Amino acid sequence: MTVRTRVAPSPTGDPHVGTAYIALFNLAYARQHGGQFLLRIEDTDQARSTAESEQSIYDSLRWLGLEWDEGPDVGGSCGPYRQSERGDIYKEHINILLEKGHAFKCYRTNEELEELRSQKQEQGGYSALKFSDLRLSEEEQAKREAAGDSYVVRMHVPEEGVCTFKDELRGEIEMEWAMIDCQILMKSDGMPTYHLANVVDDHLMEITHVIRGEEWLSSAPKHQLLYKYFDWQMPTLIHMPLLRNPDKSKLSKRKNPTSILYYKRMGFLPEALLNYLGRMGWSMPDEREQFTRDEMFEHFDIGRVSLGGPIFDQEKLSWLNSQWLRDLSEEEFVQRFVDWGLDKSALMPVVQHVQPRVERLSDVVPLTSFLLSGMLDVTEQQFEHKKIEKDELVKLLQMGLWQLEAIRHWEKPEIQKRLFALAKIKELKPKEFLQPFFVAIAGTTQSFSVLDSMEVLGPDMSRARVRHAIEVLGGVSKKGMKKLEKEYRSVSSQIDEALAE
Repeated sequence: MTVRTRVAPSPTGDPHVGTAYIALFNLAYARQHGGQFLLRIEDTDQARSTAESEQSIYDSLRWLGLEWDEGPDVGGSCGPYRQSERGDIYKEHINILLEKGHAFKCYRTNEELEELRSQKQEQGGYSALKFSDLRLSEEEQAKREAAGDSYVVRMHVPEEGVCTFKDELRGEIEMEWAMIDCQILMKSDGMPTYHLANVVDDHLMEITHVIRGEEWLSSAPKHQLLYKYFDWQMPTLIHMPLLRNPDKSKLSKRKNPTSILYYKRMGFLPEALLNYLGRMGWSMPDEREQFTRDEMFEHFDIGRVSLGGPIFDQEKLSWLNSQWLRDLSEEEFVQRFVDWGLDKSALMPVVQHVQPRVERLSDVVPLTSFLLSGMLDVTEQQFEHKKIEKDELVKLLQMGLWQLEAIRHWEKPEIQKRLFALAKIKELKPKEFLQPFFVAIAGTTQSFSVLDSMEVLGPDMSRARVRHAIEVLGGVSKKGMKKLEKEYRSVSSQIDEALAE
């Protein structure tokens, strides 16, 4: 048997360090067994998927040294490797399940589903919905079908008993079927859900080992059932421990930068970041901290993975990066710095903003130093505003951050439209509204356009600096965040309406 592993990211935002973490262990396992590693793009969420995000996945994984044997951009015998191009394959397999009675069309509305769940919760049991809960009378089913009502396709799931499956790191695991929903397999728009596409693709792409995050453990019974329904052999399951913040919570952008591009922009060496990800839940036989990718592959043993939640600590990463930097020769150090910060392709977008403002070449560095910096050393005093109190500044920055996170195509016109729309709703002039963003992004209000600066910096660093500014100003409490999220929902809908006009 040839070992075949895969990673399957969604192109819906900045490429996540969690994706690189899972990709690394899949690649290491494949290389250690002389097998193949595949990249599959899970872009069934057409509303959020973008070509830019997909390209960022390719660029960031290759920057780290994670190469794939088959994928959308390199081809292979099991393509297409982009799920949006596999629609007919999923429909064919949905029809097989429907014909065999392993799936059913569900015409229940969202309101009905909420009511059904509420009833089950009141009864004191699990809220998982079964066929007996969802079933309509034959007359009502026929009526809704004749009317052309929208429906989803759900899988049949046992209503009682226990499901047993094996995880390579944890052994036998049992889950009660009563906990598990009749999972949606095909959405009302005809697109498959993760669960169907994942199983069908893994089988047709001959994946032998599924190495993924432990958040998917609860989905294993559904996947095992689908393999049984299709009469296929299920791959070996290996669920990796989740990366965690220092407070032990799941790694999230609210508490830790999660974009691979952020770490590239900060000046971390790809070897160091990959080394650090390799240390997440795994160790070399001799326990040394610093090792190369190929050294990891040579000594890799999945049995050495620790199930304790690995802590993603930026201070430890910075220390490890410093060791890699110090190991460089002086010539190598200079070349790495030039490649990182003084590359022509990186400088060209800046020239149009700087050239009209300088009298001497020595003026360039003071004007552009914030573009080559990481997190800026800003203080609360720098954010003082003539018209806006500190608490309101925090709210504006947080709402502005949410607007920045909603941008699919990171371009100045899109940034401007969203931030200016928020300023209008808040009844602020653009200059008044943008002042705290100038300080957050450039460390001063005496800089060229903050909108241009954000376009040059890119989404990962721009968002990270706004988050940093919010923390400098005291942040938002859990209680305050819930209140602010409620207020923002109203503001966001107004902005969406304004942008649609």
